[in-house]
Amino acid sequence: MNYAHMTVAYWCVLAAVLLPYGCAYLAKSQGFGKPRSQGGYDNNDPRAWLARQQGWQARANAAQANSFEALPFFIGAVIIAHQLGAAQTRLDILAVLFVFMRIVYIALYVGGFGLPRSAVWGAAFLINILIFLGAAWR
Repeated sequence: MNYAHMTVAYWCVLAAVLLPYGCAYLAKSQGFGKPRSQGGYDNNDPRAWLARQQGWQARANAAQANSFEALPFFIGAVIIAHQLGAAQTRLDILAVLFVFMRIVYIALYVGGFGLPRSAVWGAAFLINILIFLGAAWR
């Protein structure tokens, strides 16, 4: 395999794709190892089991959904910026910043900090717009 053409921004796409799966693990983790009869994770009906969760587990599940929702714009913005010849260093920095902001967002979501979470979401969205428009700043 030749990884020479994999930019930092492309690796950030992979990191962003993995974030929702981390959220899913968090949401389900308290139910692992317990029998279903005692509230343990139900792999036969995972969506219904997740819908019954409360507190940080429910918030981790919601963070998972939001993380999936954020992916198309980020992936598209990175690809478009590459295709249009955006400055690579700037693109890489913005992509790393986006992933960092999404990690902070997830931590704030799971922790139940609504207002700062929304502010971080807005900042990450703005970073996505900057990535998308990155080729215009050559």
